[in-house]
This record gives sequence, C-alpha cells and structure tokens, in this order.
Amino acid sequence: SRDFPLWLIRQVGTEFGRTEVIDNTRNPDFVRKFVLDFFFEEKQNLRFDVYNVDSRSCNISKHDFLGQTFCTLGEIIGSRGGRLEKTLSGIPGKKCGIIILTAEELSNCRDIATMQLCANKLDKKDFFGKSDPFLVFYRSNEDGTFTICHKTEVIKNTLNPVWQPFTIPVRALCNGDYDRTVKVDVYDWDRDGSHDFIGEFTTSYRELSRGQNQFNVYEVRHESKGVVKNRIQKCDALFFALSFTLIVLYFVCNRTQLNFTVAIDFTASNGNPSQPTSLHYMSPYQMNAYAMALKAVGEIIQDYDSDKLFPAYGFGAKLPPDGKISHAFPLNGDSDNSNCVGIEGVLEAYFQSLRTVQLYGPTNFAPVINKVANCAAEITDGSQYFVLLMITDGVISDMVQTKEAVVNAASLPMSIIIVGVGPAEFDAMEELDGDEVRVSSRGRLAERDIVQFVPFRDYIDRSGNQVLSMARLAKDVLAEIPDQVVSFMKSRGIEPRPALSSSPLAEVHQHM
Repeated sequence: SRDFPLWLIRQVGTEFGRTEVIDNTRNPDFVRKFVLDFFFEEKQNLRFDVYNVDSRSCNISKHDFLGQTFCTLGEIIGSRGGRLEKTLSGIPGKKCGIIILTAEELSNCRDIATMQLCANKLDKKDFFGKSDPFLVFYRSNEDGTFTICHKTEVIKNTLNPVWQPFTIPVRALCNGDYDRTVKVDVYDWDRDGSHDFIGEFTTSYRELSRGQNQFNVYEVRHESKGVVKNRIQKCDALFFALSFTLIVLYFVCNRTQLNFTVAIDFTASNGNPSQPTSLHYMSPYQMNAYAMALKAVGEIIQDYDSDKLFPAYGFGAKLPPDGKISHAFPLNGDSDNSNCVGIEGVLEAYFQSLRTVQLYGPTNFAPVINKVANCAAEITDGSQYFVLLMITDGVISDMVQTKEAVVNAASLPMSIIIVGVGPAEFDAMEELDGDEVRVSSRGRLAERDIVQFVPFRDYIDRSGNQVLSMARLAKDVLAEIPDQVVSFMKSRGIEPRPALSSSPLAEVHQHM
C-alpha cells in the first residue's frame, strides 16, 4: 500500500504547500487545491514532488520519493481545458507514473449578494420537538464536485423557519459564473453533531437574483425517499455591486488559442553576421540581441499556444538563388509551411537563414503585418488571437503602408510587439505605439491600440546578466497583451465568462 502526499514547490527550493495524505492507493485524487497568483507576462516555474508517507514526520526526507515533474503555471492554464498531463521522473530506470494537473481561474468579481430564505412544512426530526433547521450552501466545481461556501444559523424548534439575511461574495457562491449550480442542503441540528439530513435543492445565482417571486420556489428532495418532502421559498434578495472588474485575461478563462508569429529584420544595417560588431553575430558564447528578444518573449507566450508551431519570417533580405528581395520569407525555407517547432525551432531556423540569405533592405513592415492580418481575418469569433513579434534595428522604410496595415489590423484579433535592437533612434516607432495618440491612416483612426514598441537597450542589465535582461523585456512587452485581447472581445460584443483581474488567482488541483 502507498500513502501519497503531493509536495508542490513554487520556484526552485521554495515549498509552496502539500496535499493531504491519501491512504492505500496507487491512483490518488487529491482534494486540496493550491491558489496561486498568476501573471501572464512572467514565467512561473513549478515543481511537483510525490512521496510515499511512512510515518507522521513532517520532514519530507523521511519519506520515500516516488517521482517529480516540472512545468510552468502558464503551461497548465494554457493547456486545453486547463488540464495538463505530465510524466513523473527522477528515479533512474523506473517508470514513476503520470500526474494530471488542472487549473481553474478564480474570478475577481467583487459583487456582494445579500439574501434571505424561508421554508414551509419541513420534516419533524426531533422526538420531543419539531426541528432545528439550518442550511449549507455549496458551490459546484468544474469537475462536478461541490465545495462548501456558507452555513446559515440554526433556527430552533420550528418547521417554518425564516433565516436571517446573510451576505456572501458572489465569487464564493459561484466563482462569478451566474449560471453555475448552487446546491443547498437542509439539516436538522443535533447537539452531538450528528445532524439529520432533511433534503436538498439546487439553484443558481441568476435564479436567486430574481428575488421574491412565484418562480423562486424550490422543492426540497431527499434522495432516499425520492419524493418531494417540502417547499422552500426564497423570500428576499438584495444585491449590492461594490465594484465589478471585467476579465483581463479573457483568453485564459475562455481557452482562446494564442497564435504566435515571429518576424526578424534581415536588412544590411545590422552588419555582417560573421563580425562581432553585427547585431546578428552568432557568438558561440552568448546570444545576440535578436535571439535574446525572441527567446525572452517566445518562451512565455508559447505556453498559451497549444500546438507549439510558430510561423517565423524574415524581411529585408535577398534570397537565393536569384537574389530576389523579400519582406516576408519563411525562416525555415518552406514557402508552403512556415511553422517552426517551438521557440528552439525558430532560433534554429533564424541562424540557418543568416547563413543562406544576403542582408539587404529596405526595412518594410507592412508585408508581414498584412500576412498575419490575413490569417486573423479568417477567425474573428474570439476562439483565436494572433500575436506578431517584430524585431528590428532601424527606421521603418514604408511608414505610410505600415500605418495603413496597423489601422486595418486593429479591427482584427491581433496584437503587434515591436522590439528595437541596437543603438539607433526609434522615434518613428513611437508613432505606431498608440498609448498617447491613436494610429491613423488616410483619415481613419485605429479602432484599438494594438502595437507595443520597446527598445531592448532599456532593459539590458548593466552587469551583463542576460537572463535578467530577458525577463525585464518580456514582462514589459507582454503586459499589454491581455488588455488588447479584452478590447477586441468587447469591440465585437463577445461575451466573456466570469471576470478575472489582471492578476487572477489560479486554483491548481492534482490527481494521479
């Protein structure tokens, strides 16, 4: 037999929490959940260790290690259905099994509901009196289970109780989902704690919010009897919305698929890639600025792209064999399928292109923007959202056409991240980043601000720490993506599921 606790570590070396111990099973389904702050723009590394409990000792080293796995919080949330299956490892030559991780985003809805309920003709449970009834409210979970969220006071010696009004956060009652099932159990209180079950009924926040009317009457059922025993009526319902926050991470909550595309500047102003002074220099000791920017942004955003296939393009180069200039050539050389497998695949294709194409010019952005926009235009129902990362070293040559492309793309499910590398002045780029003044073209204003521009040099760590530089860059350029996703959904009237804040809580549950 095996008694399993699960040890969850958040970041290296820091224990975040442990599950309960489940006795005598090789297929435990852990009940305890872990609530984590989730930040889209950060890579949040997690480690899960599994042990067989041999004693009551809290010292984990006293128990048998059964396996471990590593992932990011974004991987779990970005998986289809919020369900990630990982293989356990850590014991040489032994199969350690699998672990299934599920996540549900907790709503940050701050609505507060105040309600009052009464009942008529409840069962008489006490021999010398009537009943001492109280109610227990349960929120339903996505896996079909229920979590207790409220108990009323006990009303002594009555079959027709009227409970005091009570206040409960909507998030606690239904996680902000107005149609999620709410189960209510009715008990007769006993001093020894062996409360007698009278019956149950189900409802929802939306039904309760109708207040006192003929439709807000619920039949109390007892499964063992299979008949309607009582009628319990909602007497009053008053709702006070202290504040309400629309979701900021809409795509996480609704499983909107992110499609990540990369475009890299191959113009001659970057310098000869074989020379150390070049921005494209392929040093055996450290990544160049292009690779750092690509890896920094890509490694975070790839967690939300389930197939991990990324179209990757170059612009401003002469291509073999005829030297034709292209502003949207596939880095992998396959004109029929520009997808690269993972961020490492993109980097590999980038380095290979540096060996085969001739850096030239000019610096035209519009062709790549339009290529991605054409894909985004085919799927505008909110199920997919496109993010284009453009890395460049200089001034845009086709600013008029680029503005037109941005204005057109602003009506589509699409965002553009532009990272400037090198020492050049990027004043013109600021014109595309519509934080202050919305981009316009031929008298038309962009519907939304979809461009985020940053110069990489502002994020380089002075001590030369590349990892820190990349983390700073990714956090800043990705921070606006969630709001841009929401702005598109709102502009198209696409209704979200329950609200999330910009820093939602992710509830992680595990079973094996």
